[in-house]
Parts: sequence; C-alpha cells; structure tokens
Amino acid sequence: MSTHAAAAPANSQKTPLLQSRLGSFLAVVPLSIWVVNHLWDNLAAWQGAEAWQSAVTQYKHPYAQAATFLIVLLPLLLHTGWGIVRMLSFKPNNAAYPYYGNLKYIVQRVAGLGVLFFLGAHMWLAFLHPRLVQGHPEPFSDIAREMHFHTPTIVVYLLGVLGTAYHIANGLQGFAMGWGLLASERSMRRFEPWSIAIFLVLLAMGWGAIFALYKAGAAYG
Repeated sequence: MSTHAAAAPANSQKTPLLQSRLGSFLAVVPLSIWVVNHLWDNLAAWQGAEAWQSAVTQYKHPYAQAATFLIVLLPLLLHTGWGIVRMLSFKPNNAAYPYYGNLKYIVQRVAGLGVLFFLGAHMWLAFLHPRLVQGHPEPFSDIAREMHFHTPTIVVYLLGVLGTAYHIANGLQGFAMGWGLLASERSMRRFEPWSIAIFLVLLAMGWGAIFALYKAGAAYG
C-alpha cells in the first residue's frame, strides 16, 4: 500500500482537482517565492541596522509597497481559505495507518494552522501596525530589542519559522504530486532528500536572521 494514500480519500472526494491545483499553485507562486525573498532580506541584519532597514522596510517605488502587499495578501487569503476547507474535510487515520506519509500529512495540516496565526501576528505587528498606527515602518531597534529581551517574541519567531520552513518544503512535494510532476512512489522517494534540503535551507535562513537580530538587540537594552 502507498505510504501517501491512506490519508487522502476524504479530501480527494471533496476537493475538485482544479481547486486543489490552484490552491497549491498559490502556495508556491508567489507565496513561497516571497517568503524566500523575505528571509533573504532579513539576513541583512548581520550587516547592521541601516542595511536591514534598507532591505526589509524600504521600497524603491512609491507603488511597490502596495503591490507587494496585494501580491502577498490576496494569494495568502485564497490559499488560507483552500487550506481551511481541506482541514475541515480531513479525518486523521494515523492510528489505523501509521505510515510516514500519513504522519507528514497531519504535520503539514498542523504546521499550516500554526503558520496562519504566526503570519497574521507578524504582518500586523511588523508591517501594518507600525505603518498605519505609528506612521512609519518598524525600526530595527524595536524588533532587535524584542528578540533579545522578550522571550515570548523569540520563541514565537523560532517556532513560526520552523513551521513555515516545513510547510513550504513539504508543500512543494505536494505541489509536484498534484501537478503530476511526481507520479510514482519511486519519484516521490527520490524527491524526499530535496524536500528535506529545502526545509533545512529555509530554516537556516530564518533562524540565522533571528540570531542576528537577537545579537544586535543587546545594544538596545
């Protein structure tokens, strides 16, 4: 029996193929691309406050900020709605079918729920609230100080990045399966090391940026 088949029946019957492919496509393009770019930009924290502000909070064109927000927010809302529908139709059967693919499937759903709350809080606290309420982008000193001196903040970011890295890496495999790029057990097994490598790279980028912010935060105590 396929290690990936046991958890799928409820969703495959309730989620049309086109809807499923659209939902997975939105997760990869543009959301995953934006996340990778955002993690890369945050690594500028290793170069100091000015470099981080320039890479993360400044936009070269007056419409770039609004365009970026729409490019991220609209697909995120659509992907979230698609994910919630799948989650509501999901019936765990790991006890009856304790396969590796089943475990990955349920962890993907749990990680997606965690990432949803993390991204909502992150977008409000780091993007919307500073601009709409305070009238300026979030200062480097604020996020660095919070990372260093406020333990819940760094814990939430560490877990949020962990969940995001897993959700993207495992989601890429699901995307490839849904679009017919991985059509056999052998091809899925061969892709598994790549999925793990993507997860580790994303995790290293995210945690590396967090560590740089944490170190810099000592100067703002």
